[in-house]
Amino acid sequence: MLSEYKLTLAPKTIENADPKARPFLEKAQAQMGFVPNMYLGMANAPGLLDTYLHGYALFRQGSGFSAVEQEVVFLVISRQNGCEYCMAAHSLVADAMSKVPVEVTDAIRDGRAIPDAKLAALAAFVAVMVERRGLPRRAEVEAFLGAGYTERQILEVVLALAVKTISNYSNHLLHTPVDAAFAGRAWKG
Repeated sequence: MLSEYKLTLAPKTIENADPKARPFLEKAQAQMGFVPNMYLGMANAPGLLDTYLHGYALFRQGSGFSAVEQEVVFLVISRQNGCEYCMAAHSLVADAMSKVPVEVTDAIRDGRAIPDAKLAALAAFVAVMVERRGLPRRAEVEAFLGAGYTERQILEVVLALAVKTISNYSNHLLHTPVDAAFAGRAWKG
C-alpha cells in the first residue's frame, strides 16, 4: 500500500546525508553490506531514523519475545498496515535469520491461520492492538496471557507498534522501493 501522495524528498546517501543521519547509514553499510532503501528515505529526517533504529534495537534486545515471536509481531503489524517494503524485508529476515518456519511466515503473509497455537495467539493479539489502536478487550488480553505471554509483553507490543508505525508510514509516503536483497519475498497488500 502506498500513499496517494508521494513525498518529493530524494533518498539520501552516505555522502549527502545530514551529519546526524550519516553514522546510522555507515553502520548499516558495514553490518549488511548495503544501506536499505528505507534508511535512505528516513535519513531525510534524522530524528525519525534515529528513533526508529533505537526503538527497533530495544525491542530486539529486551522484549522477552523469541526471535521467531519478534518476527511474527513485526510481520503482523506490517501486514495490518499494508507495508509492502516491511513485509518483504521481515519475510526475508524471518526466513534467513530468525528461523521462523516458512509455513508461519507464509500464513501471515497470506492472511491464513498460523499452524502454531502460541504464535497464533500472539498474532491475534497484535492484530487486535493495531485494529483497535491499543484498546484490546479483556477476553483478548486474557487469551494472550493464557497463551503464556506477560503483561509486560503487552507494553513491548506497544513498542513494536511504534517502531513499525514509523517504518510503515514512512514507506507509504516515500514509496520506498524494495531492495534487491528482499525482492525474493516481495509482497503486495
